[in-house]
Amino acid sequence: MALPDSDKVIQELNRRFAAPLPEFYQRRIIFWYDEDRDFEEKVRSGEIELADAKLIALDETNNFEIKKLLTHDDQTSNFCVYCPVTYPDEKNWLLPVQLYSEEFRADLVSIWLEEMGIDNTANLRKTVKDYRSFFKTKAHRTKVANLNQKVTAPVQLHKAVIAVLCGVKDTGPNLLIRTVLRAGTDQEQNSIYQSLVKYGADTVFWQMVAQVTGYREEKPDLGRLSCHILMTAATRTMRMDNLVGLDGFISIPHQSYCYDFMSEWMHSDETRELYSIARQTEDELRLPARFSQLPIEELTQTEIFPCIDECILKKLMTDIIDHTINVDVIEQTAEQRRTMLWYERVQNFYEGVLEVAHMQKFYLDHAAGFHTVEPHKVWKEYTTDYYKMDTCYRLFHVAFGKSLNSSNPLLDDLFKHVADNVEGLYANWYLDNLGTNWVTAAADNFREYGRIMEVPQQRDFYRTHVQNADIRVFVIISDAMRYEVAATLSEELRRETQAEVKLSSCEGIFPTVTKFGMTALLPHKELSVELKSNGVLGVLADGKPTDAPYRDGILKAANPASLALKYKDLIKMKRAERSALVKGMEVVYIYHDKIDETSHTDEALVFDSCDDAISELKNMVRIIVNEFSGTRIYITSDHGFIYTYKPLTEDAKVDKTTSSSDDVEVDRRYLITKKGAKPEYLLPVKFLDGSQYDAFAPIGNTRIKKKGGGLNFVHGGISLQEMVVPVIDYHYMRTDSAGYQKNRKKYDTKPVTLSLLSASRKISNMIFSLNFYQREAVGDNREAANYLLYFVDSEGKQVSDTQRVIADKTSGNNQDRTFRVSFNLKSMKYSNKESYYLVIADESGLQLPQREEFSIDIAFAVDDFDFFS
Repeated sequence: MALPDSDKVIQELNRRFAAPLPEFYQRRIIFWYDEDRDFEEKVRSGEIELADAKLIALDETNNFEIKKLLTHDDQTSNFCVYCPVTYPDEKNWLLPVQLYSEEFRADLVSIWLEEMGIDNTANLRKTVKDYRSFFKTKAHRTKVANLNQKVTAPVQLHKAVIAVLCGVKDTGPNLLIRTVLRAGTDQEQNSIYQSLVKYGADTVFWQMVAQVTGYREEKPDLGRLSCHILMTAATRTMRMDNLVGLDGFISIPHQSYCYDFMSEWMHSDETRELYSIARQTEDELRLPARFSQLPIEELTQTEIFPCIDECILKKLMTDIIDHTINVDVIEQTAEQRRTMLWYERVQNFYEGVLEVAHMQKFYLDHAAGFHTVEPHKVWKEYTTDYYKMDTCYRLFHVAFGKSLNSSNPLLDDLFKHVADNVEGLYANWYLDNLGTNWVTAAADNFREYGRIMEVPQQRDFYRTHVQNADIRVFVIISDAMRYEVAATLSEELRRETQAEVKLSSCEGIFPTVTKFGMTALLPHKELSVELKSNGVLGVLADGKPTDAPYRDGILKAANPASLALKYKDLIKMKRAERSALVKGMEVVYIYHDKIDETSHTDEALVFDSCDDAISELKNMVRIIVNEFSGTRIYITSDHGFIYTYKPLTEDAKVDKTTSSSDDVEVDRRYLITKKGAKPEYLLPVKFLDGSQYDAFAPIGNTRIKKKGGGLNFVHGGISLQEMVVPVIDYHYMRTDSAGYQKNRKKYDTKPVTLSLLSASRKISNMIFSLNFYQREAVGDNREAANYLLYFVDSEGKQVSDTQRVIADKTSGNNQDRTFRVSFNLKSMKYSNKESYYLVIADESGLQLPQREEFSIDIAFAVDDFDFFS
């Protein structure tokens, strides 16, 4: 426990008096100097007593009296003469005594300096006295002593006081100014600033601010300071032409410091307050109105202001609404902005707009329409190319749906207009045109055979993939997982797991609804239907019912070592329980229902549920591999679906035009009737062989008129989106397997690597750009990675801002995988004789950073600011 100041003095004086006397001395006299009279009251009140010395106090009148005492009246006792006053030499009767006596300084300032480990120099003593009310508090002195910088000069003591009041341990101007601003730009409400005022540190704070940022005003204000710093920093990435009229908030000589200040803040974990300050600056200086008049290319490099993203997005969305979409501009802009600070706040808008660009690119690539004549070729084109339009539409609406939960009043209505345009492109152009081509090509096959010739059939799934397998097989059937969702799942499984993953397709049985599709995937020789007592058709496999409770029995009839399970039941079981359940089984069917289940509760969430389904299916694969030691897994579906965001208009619905007495089963996308019915506007599809019923489907994207809901999400028909059933063949490669050893490089998943492409290794400007190259495309065994790029000196100290590259390019074209990155050097002195290094660091920290040696040759000298010392 620390001693009180007076006890420290007593302890030190007693120690001094107990020390051996110098040669020829018979006693000890110590003059205790305390010009600030810190201990006068305690001395005169008798609170301070010494063990082996008499304590006497000097005042303005007893100078001669004390001399008489020391030299005549008592020549043997030890004395401590407390001196709160001093006399000029000509009037100092005690001067001869002082010359052969000892000196002791124990004023509070001296004690405080010693306590803090600071040298007792005149300049530092004066500074401590200036902050007397601050240093009077023991906790303040302790914090000064524990700062990361040793105090050897007054300027460091000034910064130490500010640092303690800011509650930080470093005394760099950046951190001190940032901490004050983080507490708010309203000076009256800013508790840290008010503490500076209370202890008299505000004047020095503003001197420091003026020196490092260039901000000087007669009545300085934190709000105007933040405007000054942000605007001066912005001139590093925005032309002054675009900031005309704001010159009063800009100091070009301090541009480097302000940019470094903002860069450091933007890459810290303290950006919540920065967002508020940036917004205040935008409002104060009316920046949104200014920036909205600039072309996009003038805005993309500036990161500080959140309104820039809003201005950019408004321009991009307006172009989309006006049907003047520039795909390259959208892609390049989204690429540049996604690494910037405020991107996350508008990420959904950018992702949505980017998907519109992808859809527009698809449209331009297929502007001539769809004219393939042979149905199996249309099928192939869909499974290799056309399905990507469905993916873009899904991803757009995932982003659009999220935007509804993170409202931005400046963008919301525009984004809704964009959604209307997307609907026109997807539903009116893509679905209608592709649907028309498909029906034209496939109509004869459907009428004569009820299926497409030369396309694998869903009803052959068990026989083809399961029946003769030489190892045990797991089959995951995800209800309503359409082909494009499975394509995304396949890509993620390839990247994230050690496996060979193949995606193929088969034609779903008509009508493309659960009871038919699930039955087709079971072992059987013949499929048939029967009309149940409730008037609904039941689907039979070899004469046996195939509803969910019967599927396990049907599987066991084909192979006794078979099992049918529900994903929901399996996932709730403990590890040991489910492992015991599948032990010894050769065929395990797992029924998963996420997408179709969501469609029955809220159609608007169907696309979100596709993402959930992908996550759940990947988790199920991990369980099969890790817990059940499964290596062969098939992931398929019973049918696909069509989903459009906007409900169909009346002219997109068709009347079945049949008598109700002829109807057996009617839904939005199919009609089953008694033999002989002939609806006018529907396409005939040959029903199950030997059936006593006829079947029909609406053409294109239309729906059959029917009471009730379910107009947005539908299935049952013959569209490619409904009929193309995915089949993922997942073959896990064990590390010790021959296949893995032979193709190790193929199956080992690694992050893509980023390399410097620029040839020059010499930097001659404070602002410069370098080219980088993503060596591998994201795909099969290569996953995306984020890299942080910055420069350091030979001692590892960072000398530039930090830039971020998201290396996630999937293109096989090398040029599409290049990045141009701009760097800003910090304002400091550089030596052309020293080495500097570009660091390419994996943001996850899983890879060793790369280092590229550079030289920096810049004729630049930083101003000699005192506050940088």
